[in-house]
Amino acid sequence: MSFQPEYLEIDLLKLVAEGDRNAFTQIYNNYRNKIYSIAYELTESTGVSEEIVQDVFLKIWMNREVLSEVRHFRTYLFVISRNCALNAMRQIIRDRNNEKDWQKNNSHLEAAREEDGGEKDFDLLEQAISALPPQQQKVWLLSRREGMSHRQIAAEMQLSKETVKKYIMYAGQAIIRFVRPYLNT
Repeated sequence: MSFQPEYLEIDLLKLVAEGDRNAFTQIYNNYRNKIYSIAYELTESTGVSEEIVQDVFLKIWMNREVLSEVRHFRTYLFVISRNCALNAMRQIIRDRNNEKDWQKNNSHLEAAREEDGGEKDFDLLEQAISALPPQQQKVWLLSRREGMSHRQIAAEMQLSKETVKKYIMYAGQAIIRFVRPYLNT
């Protein structure tokens, strides 16, 4: 079945609200490139832009029951897209700040490494990592030692990408808390 995007959009939305996957695919195909373009303008990142597109359409599908009541779908879509993009940008800022904190604290470890050949701080870091809860520890190691992306880790561990991000953030904070008392000794 082929749909004409402008003429039958209200009908498509009603079908999506009823759970019709073909209608949802048509809506997705009609708008994904536009959402991607807007997201890319805001983030300048292909990966983040792709995630925003996925998040937008996931939200639409998860809340599809309300689509039959939406009268201005493009406005509805714009609001969801804007909110997803803002959330992604906030997360990027948080990640950068966490990375700066990590680098700041890691610079103290680097100085200690130069003094004692690095064995003391390596042992300390290993102790900090081994003190993490098992899931956080595995996510941290896959990210930092194996160099896997959040998406790859999520797929391997059957977690959401957001859960992976949170585990990495919590693990980083826990490692810093564990190591901090030893930095001034």
